[in-house]
Amino acid sequence: MSAVPAPGAGFAGVRYEDALGRARELVPKLRERAAAAEVERMMPAETLADLHRTGLLRVLQPKRWGGMELDFIAYLDFSEELARGCASTGWNAGNLLIHHWMLALYDEKAQQEVWGENPDALIASGIAYPQGSGKKAAGGFAVSGRWNFSSAVNIADWNMLACLVKEGDKVVDHRMCLLHKSQYEVVDDWHVLGMRSTGSMTVVAKDVFVPEHRALRAADLRGGVPFPGARGNPNPIYKVAFSAMAAHGIGGVAVGNAQAALELSIEAVKQRSTSYQALKMRDIQTVQLRIGAAGARIDTAREILRRNCHDAMQIARAGAEADAPTKLRFKRDLAYAAQIATEAVDLLHAMAGANGIYDGYSIQRIFRDAHALGGHFSFNTDAQLPAWGLAALGGENFPPTL
Repeated sequence: MSAVPAPGAGFAGVRYEDALGRARELVPKLRERAAAAEVERMMPAETLADLHRTGLLRVLQPKRWGGMELDFIAYLDFSEELARGCASTGWNAGNLLIHHWMLALYDEKAQQEVWGENPDALIASGIAYPQGSGKKAAGGFAVSGRWNFSSAVNIADWNMLACLVKEGDKVVDHRMCLLHKSQYEVVDDWHVLGMRSTGSMTVVAKDVFVPEHRALRAADLRGGVPFPGARGNPNPIYKVAFSAMAAHGIGGVAVGNAQAALELSIEAVKQRSTSYQALKMRDIQTVQLRIGAAGARIDTAREILRRNCHDAMQIARAGAEADAPTKLRFKRDLAYAAQIATEAVDLLHAMAGANGIYDGYSIQRIFRDAHALGGHFSFNTDAQLPAWGLAALGGENFPPTL
């Protein structure tokens, strides 16, 4: 078993391999809890306690606040590993840990207000800028909006909510506004096909004042550029382009979920013979084909995402900002990786035959989770692949938040 610090201790001295080992050790427990978590539609208290105890939500938090401050690829690796046990847990953990990373970019005063009070504080988000509106006010902004898909909001202490700042009808800025849970309403509308225990409910705020230091500009998230928290957090990991890499962790969830389907399918095939023939399933060529095809897709998806993380870190260490074609390549690759991970799950679910329709069959849940998480905009190949294609062809019509 990996050593875990005593309650209340920081995690600044934890090595990457040890932390990943803690995630791996949780996988059997997460698989056991997954079905009940679906019914409750939220992360089990035992799982949240495990994540706090092991520090797995603080792998990207600055060391000076007690975090591990690991390389950016931890966002991918830890989300993927936890998703092998439960896709919803991996998804929530990925979101919660990347928000610690994001808070490191905010003004020091905002960091102090959150981590000074509680370094374990959970932060949710609503990332669609058009869903929020902000108006300039003395010392900050008046924020209103309705943000859906705010994962883990039912257990979070804070929320980072995206807003378009307008002067009249003109958009003049894009901000990620940090609100305390006392400043917004959570609407319990998370009744969905899959990913049920993420608690990705809707958040509503009305004319909430957000001071300037809690309203991070989208321009500060582009990577390689000065940002308010840079003086206290100079590590290159905080210079990675959020605009291009923000969803790579949840891309890792697609891979981890598919990996779980592969592992469980292999286990089932080894144990079973078909109901209608005297053959063992492993001796049926089409079964072998599906296992092989799924494995190839999963490994390919993983390597694509890992390459992007390494490339993004290399750019950040050089103190540079990735150009638009590179950022769009990262986003293209993410969507493609999620697509082929979903294809792998589909291959394996179909192989289950009639067993695949039962609620008690774990791959049925994995299948639903794959298609539920696959609806995320970052995984939409219709949106992400043409954007890179335009850049490759010399186009320059890129979104202002890129």
